[in-house]
Amino acid sequence: MGTYQSNCSGYGQTWAADVTVSSGSAAGTTADYNDFFVYGSDATAPYAWAGTTYPTLDAFRSAVAQGAHDTNDTKQATSTGLRPNESSNVDIQPQVGSAAIGSANPAAPGALGSDFFGTSPHSSRGAEEFDSNPGLAVALTGTDNTAYSVHIGINVTSDVQTLTYDIAWGDGTTTHATGRPDSPPQSPHTYPQLGTYTAKATVTDQFGNAVANSITVTTAGSEYVAFGPTRLLDSRDGSGTPKVGGYSTTRVQVAGANGIPAGATAAVLNVTVTDTTGAGHVTVYGDGSSPVPTTSNVNYVAGQTVPNMVVAPVGVGGYVDLGNYGAPLDLVVDITGYFVRSSAAGYTPLSPSRLVDTRYGTGAPQSPVGAGQSLPVQIAGAAGGQLPASGITAVALNVTVTNPGSAGHLTVYPGGQQAPNASNLNFTAGQTVANSVVVPVGPDGTVQVLNAAWGSSDVIVDVVGYYGQGSRSAYLPVAPTRLLDTRDTTKWQYGPVNPWNYVYMPVSGQPGITAFALNATMTDTTSDGHLSVAPDPNTLTQYAQNTAAPLSPPSVSSLNWTAGGTVPNLVQAPTGANGIIDFWNAADGTSNLIVDMFGFYQND
Repeated sequence: MGTYQSNCSGYGQTWAADVTVSSGSAAGTTADYNDFFVYGSDATAPYAWAGTTYPTLDAFRSAVAQGAHDTNDTKQATSTGLRPNESSNVDIQPQVGSAAIGSANPAAPGALGSDFFGTSPHSSRGAEEFDSNPGLAVALTGTDNTAYSVHIGINVTSDVQTLTYDIAWGDGTTTHATGRPDSPPQSPHTYPQLGTYTAKATVTDQFGNAVANSITVTTAGSEYVAFGPTRLLDSRDGSGTPKVGGYSTTRVQVAGANGIPAGATAAVLNVTVTDTTGAGHVTVYGDGSSPVPTTSNVNYVAGQTVPNMVVAPVGVGGYVDLGNYGAPLDLVVDITGYFVRSSAAGYTPLSPSRLVDTRYGTGAPQSPVGAGQSLPVQIAGAAGGQLPASGITAVALNVTVTNPGSAGHLTVYPGGQQAPNASNLNFTAGQTVANSVVVPVGPDGTVQVLNAAWGSSDVIVDVVGYYGQGSRSAYLPVAPTRLLDTRDTTKWQYGPVNPWNYVYMPVSGQPGITAFALNATMTDTTSDGHLSVAPDPNTLTQYAQNTAAPLSPPSVSSLNWTAGGTVPNLVQAPTGANGIIDFWNAADGTSNLIVDMFGFYQND
């Protein structure tokens, strides 16, 4: 209690040895495994034995032949209050580097099975078992970062501040880092393939104490699986639903039915409205979405038959909802593929390129496609070599019919197969109409375009991208979001798009985004025309500095209209080198433009 020799002397107390054994007791006493802390000039003698004081352990061992395993400790124990409501502390808790740690003799007569506080086993000398880091623990959280990368959050509890972190990511790679408990490694990990992985983090302190935890993570991106074309719903004959009422919602099960796995994240659907009794629009979205999106996919007026392709997110229970915001109508839904969060077929966007135009003999004979006839379209190795000669699972096209001699529809399907009971675009006599198509490619590297009509029609086919196992870009569906509406004067001050002019839209704010799945709608059209969508070669800096190079409309089309019409179409638009997409009003009159986003492709 005196702490220092001078304090003891000041109160008339002697400066006694640590262990005193009387003469009468010495003969029956064995002294061993004691741990002495030598405190500078205030150090006490270790033993007073049978009336003789020994100032050092060596002197004691030589004279008495005891204390063979005694130690002179260089680390002072930490003081601990052993009893409640007592002000004094006793030095009993061993510190790192102490000779007391793990050096006791558990076989000594009368040795207790636990320390003063009940900790067992008890292998350290003294009243308290040594534990350098009793609260060491690690917890993990996983967060999607990009299509291929995941961020593992590491939360560590540790009394020791110097730690090493070893993360085994589950793909054969590891990360090793050193840091404090409040500064674990933060870098996200990019996986080489989409899929589900088990990541394990091991945290080790400077004294060798270690703790580990694991977490299962699934990459956010999805890849494409070709399917069909297969009809999922046709209200005209009651297949899947009766006639659709006005201002009502129709649910169609996509995932978990018809051979499509329950884990599908999005579906490529061709949605056709027909037998319309008034004006309105249809919005397609994942079941359970909240709030319901304010975007549109198909616009219609009374008496119209209008198709549009949709890359729709799959919602609760594998369902997709089709909200009809207008008069009663019939709905037809065909599926041509779906996306899963595992390795399948990635996407490669291309600069839009014309493959076929029967009006001019481009890629096909210079002749309309006859009634009931199929036109083969070469995909593998086409588009000036942009399309590879092999390995294409499916191709993303924009198909246009023009100069049709009668009403009918086109069906696009893989080469070498029979035409399915499905349609991709519907038309009336004399109409020019376009629709996006994602279709599996046949073993012979072709797709077929069937003219299911009583009259001949000219056909135009533009390619915008393809899917294959060698392609990297994975799809991430998002809640449908409106990016632009030139009618909305609160957000757009320039009015309708001028004739033969374009809107440039910066869209890529994340790394590695290669293309966007957009729905473009032209409305308030004042003349016939078409929309062309392509990446912009200029940069935002050039536009800001008025140094952008002048551009000309691309020689491809994404949708066609007649004066006064409202026409939508899905556009899988590549972002190009600068993350800017151009929307061209290729017409002699003004038109309003609406752009909705449904997802994007990312290769990071």
